[in-house]
Amino acid sequence: MDLADLPRDPLAPLSPDAVLAAVRDVARGPLARVVEAIDREGYYPRAELQQLAALGAMSAHLDAPAGRGDYRLALQAMAEVSRVCGATGFMVWCQAVCGLYLQASGNPALTGEVLMALARGDALGGTAMSNPMKSYAQIEGLLLKATPVEGGYRVNGTLPWVSNLGPGHACGALAGVVNEQGEVVREVMFLLRCDAPGVELRDCPSFSAMEGTGTYALRVKDLFIGADDTMADPARPFIARIRGAFVLLQCGMAVGVTQGAIDTMWAVEDQLGHVNQFLEDRPAALQAELDALTARVMALADTPFDPSVDFFIDVLDARAHGAELALRAAQSALLHQGARGYLLSSEVQRRVRESHFVAIVTPAIKHLRKEIARLSAEAMPA
Repeated sequence: MDLADLPRDPLAPLSPDAVLAAVRDVARGPLARVVEAIDREGYYPRAELQQLAALGAMSAHLDAPAGRGDYRLALQAMAEVSRVCGATGFMVWCQAVCGLYLQASGNPALTGEVLMALARGDALGGTAMSNPMKSYAQIEGLLLKATPVEGGYRVNGTLPWVSNLGPGHACGALAGVVNEQGEVVREVMFLLRCDAPGVELRDCPSFSAMEGTGTYALRVKDLFIGADDTMADPARPFIARIRGAFVLLQCGMAVGVTQGAIDTMWAVEDQLGHVNQFLEDRPAALQAELDALTARVMALADTPFDPSVDFFIDVLDARAHGAELALRAAQSALLHQGARGYLLSSEVQRRVRESHFVAIVTPAIKHLRKEIARLSAEAMPA
């Protein structure tokens, strides 16, 4: 497919197979050519992200008119991108969940042109929900606080790192609403615009494998949030409704990074298979495990808003399995490649670091296991 002929409408009449073929072309063409710059130089792939958005890669899961309502396609597209570049796959997820927040809000001020601009890639955005997700799991406290004022809230606080940000970007964020005694009485979720008065983006220390992801420390001082930017107030019922879809979409990253690692194992099979046969976690076995996990994720994608606890536990378990499999596959890829995989320029070195990110990005493996244990205990009969 000629990339110059890519549609600028994410709802262009392409079949799912055609969308995936076009996403694959972008991933293996323009994106592959800049992957080292993303990883080593901190290049932010705006143009490549916008090409992917034009195909609907980051909006396929959204309901019409913004998307196709197809979570399977969204996960497959994210996996194709992550197979080439885990950092860009992560940004695809950031953009996808920002769209999820906007559409699920039901706020006409957010579900119209604001959502459509994000779906087209004209606007780019992320998610500042790492801290709130950890807060709900009682891992840390809320870092943004909202004080009620006439017409809305004044928000203050600092988040240490939020990704896929930059000038003109936005992200979904959550703050604890405080009473006159400074106690958090509920939470409010809102669209935080990076260019709004009171918002400051600060550079973070260099990140392993994620240097090109537009990750900043986000400082908010007296930011006014009114009705037009409010996603949910109170936020907890909203979070409960979208949490399965939020976590499930991350499985696209895990599948893609794992597949990329397996690809590099097969790449040396002709030359090194005679000795690699003595290693554990061989590519055929890893591929079979990945295919089974992918099938499981695709089945979950048919009902992403299932409200049951059992469904959410299944999603958390699939996400944890994906992270663990990515770690094993990347480590095995390094062993299969041998000395050539130890070169700093080797994509295997990048895969190892990307797999670490899949394992620690919120919800991290320990967070996932904590929630699975808590929910399983609560679901047990007395």
